[in-house]
Amino acid sequence: MSDCVFCKIVKGEIPCTKVYENEQVLAFDDIQPMAPVHVILIPKEHISTLLDVDVQQKNTVNNLTAAAQKVAKIKKIADRGFRTVINCNAEGGQVVFHLHMHLLGGRKLQDQLG
Repeated sequence: MSDCVFCKIVKGEIPCTKVYENEQVLAFDDIQPMAPVHVILIPKEHISTLLDVDVQQKNTVNNLTAAAQKVAKIKKIADRGFRTVINCNAEGGQVVFHLHMHLLGGRKLQDQLG
């Protein structure tokens, strides 16, 4: 998508601080971190939301999860613990409509659910 900020990052049109990259996924530091470690992981293919993952893209979430494991090790938070979040649609907190996963850590995270 020509106006998608994450697609522009994948194409190199917008710079980012890359943390990890493979053929399917790009991970980069969030520019407005909500924790000492806050990395955004995106599929290189544009998929608007989690609800838009179809059967041809069935490995997309697995690829994001595998990349999150590697990023947690790269950022040295794997053993201490971290949180992953995928927001879906506006009421779910999604701001950029390109499927992405947040990986947060580096401090004790507060429980926002209970």
